Amino acid sequence: MMGIRVIVAGANGRMGREVVKMLSQHEHLQLVGAVSRSEAGKDVGETLGLGRYGLSFTSSVAEVLNQTKADVLVDFTTPHVVAENMELAIQAGVRPVVGTSGLPEKEIERLSSLCQNKGIGAIIAPNFAIGAVLMMIFAKQAAKYMPHVEIIESHHDRKLDAPSGTAVKTAEMIVQTREEMKQGHPEEKEILDGARGAYYQGFRIHSVRLPGLVAHQEVLFGGNGQLLTLRHDSLNRESFMPGVKLAIEKVIELDKLVYGLENILD
Repeated sequence: MMGIRVIVAGANGRMGREVVKMLSQHEHLQLVGAVSRSEAGKDVGETLGLGRYGLSFTSSVAEVLNQTKADVLVDFTTPHVVAENMELAIQAGVRPVVGTSGLPEKEIERLSSLCQNKGIGAIIAPNFAIGAVLMMIFAKQAAKYMPHVEIIESHHDRKLDAPSGTAVKTAEMIVQTREEMKQGHPEEKEILDGARGAYYQGFRIHSVRLPGLVAHQEVLFGGNGQLLTLRHDSLNRESFMPGVKLAIEKVIELDKLVYGLENILD
């Protein structure tokens, strides 16, 4: 496979550090830019404990795009800057691979149109763990036969959005095979507001935020005399790296925006 030149936005964050480490393990993937406002000017490798790279952090995506010829931008930043980073990359002919969740649907549609106009690919994945993607696929299949469902997602207490992008994507896939129906007792009443979780087309999504967690989700399907549980646990952030690698390799072949890793699995 020919070399792919990669910029990492949020390179000093929890996920960004893992992406930089993963890139160093594959000869066909080359880190050519790393964005971190707080570490700008410092050597990337020395800062991340990987040995001297001879490549310094830059303070913004705009700066590194102007300085570097790249093929792919991997973005694990925050919801309020990711759309701008994607737009800058697409305008520069650089293909975004985005793991930041919390992008509104209208924003995704706008970025999709921009990709179409430019004729280049992009991938937005609520979850890059292959096991989590399989869980979503299985949930979509199960909902056709067991429509009584609830989602419980649990993450670390530094996560900004709730519910998680994974939970929202799972819910979106479930409603593709499940007709809308309201669950629970018709006269159900919450004693405390929010006790039953977020309402989504007749079922509920519950979000847990606690220190010590990474990324976990259960999809519970109830039926007469039975319970089906689909569960995925990411125990560390290395679990996401095979999916990130796959997305970097696949996005080069695309000419449109793809939402969800399941759409690029062979």
